[in-house]
Amino acid sequence: MGITVSNISKSYKDVKALQNISFDVKPNELFGLIGPDGAGKTTLFRILTTLLIANEGQATVADLDVLKDFKEIRKHVGYMPGRFSLYQDLTIEENLTFFATIFGTTIEENYELIKDIYVQIEPFKDRRAGKLSGGMKQKLALCCALIHKPKVLFLDEPTTGVDPVSRKEFWEMLKRLQQKGITILVSTPYMDEAALCDRIALIQDGKILQIDTPEAIVNQYPKTIYNVSANNMYLLINSLKAYPHQHSVYPFGEFVHYTDTREGFNPEELEQYLEVQNLLNIRIEKTEATIEDSFMELAK
Repeated sequence: MGITVSNISKSYKDVKALQNISFDVKPNELFGLIGPDGAGKTTLFRILTTLLIANEGQATVADLDVLKDFKEIRKHVGYMPGRFSLYQDLTIEENLTFFATIFGTTIEENYELIKDIYVQIEPFKDRRAGKLSGGMKQKLALCCALIHKPKVLFLDEPTTGVDPVSRKEFWEMLKRLQQKGITILVSTPYMDEAALCDRIALIQDGKILQIDTPEAIVNQYPKTIYNVSANNMYLLINSLKAYPHQHSVYPFGEFVHYTDTREGFNPEELEQYLEVQNLLNIRIEKTEATIEDSFMELAK
């Protein structure tokens, strides 16, 4: 059971949070909504989980209409909001028991679904949720979202502020949940996480920029990208931005990703220009495009 979104728009007074958003998530798909803060991801999640009403458009979740069938939808979805929203004064076990009771089930009844995650937090089951680390809070929130065996799982920026090891573990857990037949819609501002999804939608300022597999989006990048490095990053960026033939200039770790407006670009010519700008240890070499490069190009 998947998700369909058709021409959804939502405004807050003069701010257009979502503008004619349309996409579908196939049953048992891990679909990513990729974009920066303020792109409209959380607003869309709240509409799909029946917490907000759109100004325009229609949407279905697990073949149920978000307006007509909102009570039924809530029985079949798991929702993990961006902000930790469990009861901080309750222990891990008390939080889980509470959410299981709300949905008329028990921890034991659906233990197989949460087992892989729960065993990692079980040693701390008597610790209050407010005293847990970011990674542990994330795992507890996921257990609570899964305790009633949902058909569709919504995860709004689940790894924001979490350490790299916990992020990696979390995505491994999502892959295992997908194998158990759960449809997953996840949002993230981290472009590297996009590659872990089956398909992604790039979103900016409430508009969808592109929808496809991560590989297809990267393969459609229209230009050749060069890694450029030198002894002074600040001077390098400003010099490249002032170069008359530059198409795009973005910092990328220890390098700058550079693209040129010309087909017959000559790196040696650029190197000579940078030398005149008093830069040293200049290196220019071709590199592969990333999701981040594709997003920056589409958002220009």
